[in-house]
Formats: sequence, structure tokens, C-alpha cells
Amino acid sequence: MYRILTVILACLGMAGALAIDTYLPSMPAIGRDFGVGPVAVQQTLSVFLFCFAFMMLFYGTLSDSFGRRRVILAAMTVYTLASVGAAFAPTFGWLLVFRALQGLSAGAGSVIGQAIVQDRLKGAEAQKMMSNIMMVFGLAPAIAPILGGWLHVHFGWRSTFIFLAVFGVLLILACLKLLPESLPVERRQAFHPGTIARNYGKVLRHPQFLLLSLSVGLAFGGLSLYIGSAANFVMVILGLPETAFAWMFIPLIGGMVAGSAWGGKRAAKTDPVKLKWIGFGFMAASTVLNIGYNALFPAAIPWAVLPLAIYTFGLAVAMPAIQMNALSLFPENRGLASSMLGFIQMMSFALVSGLVAPLLFESAFLLACGVGVGLVLSFLAWRGSKLA
Repeated sequence: MYRILTVILACLGMAGALAIDTYLPSMPAIGRDFGVGPVAVQQTLSVFLFCFAFMMLFYGTLSDSFGRRRVILAAMTVYTLASVGAAFAPTFGWLLVFRALQGLSAGAGSVIGQAIVQDRLKGAEAQKMMSNIMMVFGLAPAIAPILGGWLHVHFGWRSTFIFLAVFGVLLILACLKLLPESLPVERRQAFHPGTIARNYGKVLRHPQFLLLSLSVGLAFGGLSLYIGSAANFVMVILGLPETAFAWMFIPLIGGMVAGSAWGGKRAAKTDPVKLKWIGFGFMAASTVLNIGYNALFPAAIPWAVLPLAIYTFGLAVAMPAIQMNALSLFPENRGLASSMLGFIQMMSFALVSGLVAPLLFESAFLLACGVGVGLVLSFLAWRGSKLA
């Protein structure tokens, strides 16, 4: 049952990653089809991410009140219908509407999944499952752009959204048959707006939680910077075709899978603080290599992407321990705390990919420097949480 739960929770988290990454190879074609420029097409990603981040604020609280399973099923139904709508969108405006609906629904699995882990497990076991979930989840961003490029070349960009709809249907069926409720009725929080507002206020006034959440969001900002710049990085900077996104995403996600596997095995044997130091050490080394390489040489495969594998290895080692540290601060409001953590992480993702990436994605050197700035800020937030 442990393995089945891990796979289901990882797949629920994949819903958002697939909606982000599968259509990236199709972005230029979407612009041509609707007669809009690359900045406008970039908004199909930004709108999704901002809606994704916004709704993350509420999924944890809703699941604290109405149960984990029910909220997940409702969200996945909306996600599936929105994917069908995007596949048949008649205008660019309608595509943005359906992307917004996808964003509003896609975050339920990742937020509530963290709460389910906390419902069932404690301490090192919870951290180990989080690492295993991240390892399985990491397959989505690696596979999605490759699959999306293949679908685009053979069936057109709309087929990528048909794929997302089919994935949504399969997830609904899996949850109905294999995902039991983890929050019994007697442990649920009353759905009173005043109480909920006070609980949000309690979380927002907790400086250690906010700093730990910012540390996670800023560290993942390096990942989001390259994902937000993926189409330009692969097809313009590296000069590769729509079917070559594997050159970027396999190192990017391969490092995360390897780091999750290693970190999961070490969770019960190694002090969490030591794992954080090891993770930040790998991320720092990769950033120095990335900046140095791009300062001296024009970006080319494989050297332009190898530092990304080192960065995401460190990210996967450090982040589960920081996430568990943050969530453990609110044992009575795990869903709400998970929502807030997810919101801060995804808002960082949205801001970086939507606002920062377009300023940097013309240059591999600038992208590397952007990752470095985010990493320094993430490290300072983590260390600052010790003093809060």
C-alpha cells in the first residue's frame, strides 16, 4: 500500500507539471495559429501559474474541512474538463480562460498530497515518502516535453491537451479505487470563515515558517527560470528542433530523481540539517560551474545542461527536509500549512517564469546568473529561519 500511495500522490502532483511542460514545444505554433507574438504566448504559462499559486492557498483548508479525497476528486474533474476545453479552444482568449481553469484545479494533488503524507507518517518516514514522491514526480517534467514534442509533430498542438484530459480521467479512476480518505471526520476543522482567517493569520505571522517557505520557493526558482525559458533556450540558444527538449529536461529531472533517491535512503540515517548543507553545497557548485562555463564559451550541448543536473540533485536532497521542517510547525493545520507552503513556492515559480525569464532568456549566461541570485537568497532565508 505504501508504494501504491506513493505513486498516486506523485501522479497527482504530476498534473500541474504535465500542464506546464507538455505544451512547451508547441508554444511557437500556438502563436502562429492564433496570430499572436511570443510574449502573448508566454502568458498561457503565466496565467496558469498565477492561478495555480492562488488556488493553492485554499486547497489545504478545504481538505482540512471536507476531507482530502473529496477535494482531490472535485479538482481533478475540473482539470479534465479544462483540458478538453483548451484542446478545442476557438480563439486565443478562450485558450487563456481554459489555461486559467487548469491552473485553478491542478494544484490540489500536490498540496493535499503533502497533507496526506503528514496524516499517515511522521519524522524520517514522512521525509522518506516525500523524497520518493519527488523521485516519481520528477519523471513528469522529463517525459512531458519529449512526449509533447512528439504529439505536436505528428498531431498538432491541440493533441497535447487531449493527452492531459486522458491523464485526468485516469487519475480520477485511480483515486476512486485506490486512494482512501486519510483525515477522519472527527479530526476535521469546522469550515468557519472567521476561524479560517485566524488560522491563516497565525501562519502568516510565523516568521520561521515564512522564511523556510521562501527558501523552498527561491531554490525552486532556478528550476522555474529554465522551465519558463525552455522554448527559447532549446530552440534559439541551443539551436535544436521541437523534438529535442530531452537535451534540457533529462539532465534537469534526472538530477532531481537521483537526488530524491539518494536523499530518501539517507533520511533515516542522516541528520536533516546535514542533508540541507549537502543539498545547498551541490546547488552552489553547479551554479559556479554554470556561470563560469557560459562566461567563457557559447552554450552548446552537453556542457550547457550538465550543471542543471547537479543543481536539481542538490535541490532534491535539501528541499524535502526544509518542507517537513516548515509543515511540522503547524501539526493541527497541516492542510493549511501545506497550502501556504505551496502558494509561496508556486508564486515564486510564477513570478520567475512569467516576469524574470523573459528578461533573461535571450542569454545562457544571464540565465545562469539568475539561478545564482535565487540560490543566494534561498540560502539566506534558510539560515535566517534559524534566528527567527
